[in-house]
Amino acid sequence: MKESAERIERLSPQKRALFRLLLDEKRRKGAAQISPSPRSGVDSYPLSFAQQKLWFLNLLEPGDVSYNLPFSIRLKGRLDIPALELSFNEIARRHESLRTSFISINGRPVQVIAPAQTLKIEVLDIVGSVDPLSEAISVTAEEFARPFDLTIAPLIRIKLVRMAEQDHIFLINMHHIISDGWSVGVLVNELNILYEAFISGRPPLLTDLPVQYADFALWQREHLQDDLFERQLSYWKERLEGLCPLELALDQVRPAIQRSRGLHHPFTISSKLNAGLREICRRHDATLFMVLLATFQTLLYRYSGQQDIAVGTPIAGRNRRETEGLIGFFLNTLVLRTNLNGDPRFSELLQQVREVALGAYAHQELPFEKLVEELRPQRDTSRTPLFQVMFVLHNAPQRRLELSGVNLEPFGIDSKTSLFDLMLAMTDSQESLSGYFEYNSDLFEPQTIIRMQRHFVRLLEAVASDSHQRISTIALLTEEEVKLILYQWNDTRRDYDIEQSIHSLFEEQVRRGAGARAVISEAEEVTYGELDRRANRLARHLRRRGVGKESLVGVLLERGVDLVVCLLGVLKAGGAYVPLDPEYPVERLEYMIREAGIKALVTDREVELGDAGSQLVKLKIRSEEIERESSQSLGVEIDAENLAYVIYTSGSTGKPKGVAITHRSAVALIQWANGTFTAEQLSGVLASTSVCFDLSVFEIFVTLSLGGKVIIAENALQLPSLPAAQEVTLINTVPSAMAEIMRQGGIPPSVKTVNLAGEALKGSLVQKIYLKEAIEQVYNLYGPSEDTTYSTFALMKRDERGQVSIGRPIWNTQVYVLDRAGQPVPVGVCGELYLGGDGLARGYLGRPDLTADRFLPDPFSRRPGDRLYRTGDLVRFLPGGDLDFIGRCDQQVKL
Repeated sequence: MKESAERIERLSPQKRALFRLLLDEKRRKGAAQISPSPRSGVDSYPLSFAQQKLWFLNLLEPGDVSYNLPFSIRLKGRLDIPALELSFNEIARRHESLRTSFISINGRPVQVIAPAQTLKIEVLDIVGSVDPLSEAISVTAEEFARPFDLTIAPLIRIKLVRMAEQDHIFLINMHHIISDGWSVGVLVNELNILYEAFISGRPPLLTDLPVQYADFALWQREHLQDDLFERQLSYWKERLEGLCPLELALDQVRPAIQRSRGLHHPFTISSKLNAGLREICRRHDATLFMVLLATFQTLLYRYSGQQDIAVGTPIAGRNRRETEGLIGFFLNTLVLRTNLNGDPRFSELLQQVREVALGAYAHQELPFEKLVEELRPQRDTSRTPLFQVMFVLHNAPQRRLELSGVNLEPFGIDSKTSLFDLMLAMTDSQESLSGYFEYNSDLFEPQTIIRMQRHFVRLLEAVASDSHQRISTIALLTEEEVKLILYQWNDTRRDYDIEQSIHSLFEEQVRRGAGARAVISEAEEVTYGELDRRANRLARHLRRRGVGKESLVGVLLERGVDLVVCLLGVLKAGGAYVPLDPEYPVERLEYMIREAGIKALVTDREVELGDAGSQLVKLKIRSEEIERESSQSLGVEIDAENLAYVIYTSGSTGKPKGVAITHRSAVALIQWANGTFTAEQLSGVLASTSVCFDLSVFEIFVTLSLGGKVIIAENALQLPSLPAAQEVTLINTVPSAMAEIMRQGGIPPSVKTVNLAGEALKGSLVQKIYLKEAIEQVYNLYGPSEDTTYSTFALMKRDERGQVSIGRPIWNTQVYVLDRAGQPVPVGVCGELYLGGDGLARGYLGRPDLTADRFLPDPFSRRPGDRLYRTGDLVRFLPGGDLDFIGRCDQQVKL
């Protein structure tokens, strides 16, 4: 004994743990045998825990066929139907489960076992049909979609579809409550033996069954009180504490109540890769199941971004000799939870998966249904409890149906059901490795699963080549996907004069038509010529007061013509404006002035700013000093890299930050708008956004740079009462404001275009807007202040449904969807949006640390110095290249 113990201790820790688990299992099998139940005077028995779950599910949805177990095969040859029927009846005599029905007595479900049951084989003759095979396929689909009534035995149906004298389709359908995958193998084995015996006139060589399924159900109930089960329950409670659902990006909105409609996508693994995976198993002392599961969990990690991954896996549940030859529902489910925190190498993850699997195998006695009952996870009718994704490896030799004188051919059809969001099932026959993805078709489109399967194989190839890679950096995308996502969809290059300034574009319009109206407010309106002259006077005065390139000038004005004059005047003087809202609390104004280092303030009011205002040069916008200045242009030379404005963020994720925008970035926006919107569309633009928000940049400067009218309103809801409402051709606002305008019926017939941004847009609002016959275009636009107002845009269709996409990048803008490791994610997978291109801000004013954190070197650009901005927004690419906005990486809510 001592020598044996020493040999055990010399084993590796993994082999030592496995040896002890197997030893414990052997002892337990010998100690807890199932004893036959007494039958006298008893005709009903309790359900096993697995049966009880299916009984309740059937009670909720009586017509559900998700738990049908169909089996079909094509038989060619001389078939002895009477012998086949005799064989089935002998099997039904041997196995009580095939004579069992389920009823409720005093509100509790019980098994009722009929003393005898005659099984009939229904024969459907379609000989002479125009297309027998197509008709057989249709019959098979209809048969497999027929529900069972659990109160009526037998819960097995057998059918032969005769297409020709010696050509049949053999259909067997059982309900899961009396059977499982192992049971199908038992049935096939006994059918082979019995059919051969009956056609040859010999007695069948089948031994008597020691127990029946009802014995197992009774035993399971009794033994749930044992210390063994208490220990197992304690293990699973600790193992699954704090488990959260797996959130994969879905193609459709998850239904409130889970439906089991599904599809399959099969695939095969090459012989070279198959050999490579087995080498990984040998090298890491792991099973093929563990390698495949670790790879699958890596895929789920890369698809979801979650580090806590739980996958369900079935286990036969027949760990006692007495149950091995029974037809019945023994299947149990284990939850394999793996923590991928810390970006482990694949070899490290494989080691963890190995330990998780061995621990689960050692605690497999506890029925999954009992575990759910004890854990009581938050009830969610839209998904399965504890796990939503299943992994299965079929590696036991499959019993084949063998009927003398008959050739058998596969005749499988898709059952079109899926019990989980997603299941990966693999089949290992040593010589080959194949699999299929089964998926809920309410959630996923076929193309999504095809991509997922391709990425799974890519991961397998990568780990077979190098199992020491970190799981976050294993190549996932194919070369074609990289080319499409990184380059083709970002091919937005347009040539235009990027060295211009904002005010120089305005001055071009002055030269084209100085007499055209430029700005209209309730109080006054001005022409392009008058606006230019007033802005020049202010610019000259600002220059006299020390404003020049990179000087920051605060603008604290009510909405009106003076506000536009001031913005242009600051730019013409070479400075950059910092908008300050008169409605802001004094404390916020003081903070912004102090933080930005503003030296001059243009205002129309007296305002006390404490210490922050002591060093300010305060200018009244309509002072006599300004009016005495010359109205001629200054001709200040401005570099495109000089600051144009600094807009402060809301501060919802910390203190407000000043986003510093150069002329180059603003001109890029203007040039894109010039190529996207016509002069007619921009002839009258509603300027209803606070100048402290960057939507105002579009409303004011895009309009003035392209010759349109800026029609000023206090807010978008004022539109119906504006004197110039009938001149508004374009509305640029947020969806919530637009919805209220629609409710009030306040859109004038002059409006042809609606730009919506700043909030998630729903298709229902788009449809309502398009009901206004005059409206020709509705755009959904997206962009942070750090990328100059707009980064992406989409022209909406009239029949939009649900939440609509934010479209594609504007000119000279690049969009990348990256995971935590900075790797591009596949189409349909959620990641953080990174923006690059001409619209990027210089950074955060006076915050080099924060700028370095959010503005990063662009690893995908061929131009040195190019940067990317981390938006903090979660998006995904749709198959056509449009972006779908998901939400925030943090808990920030933008209003």
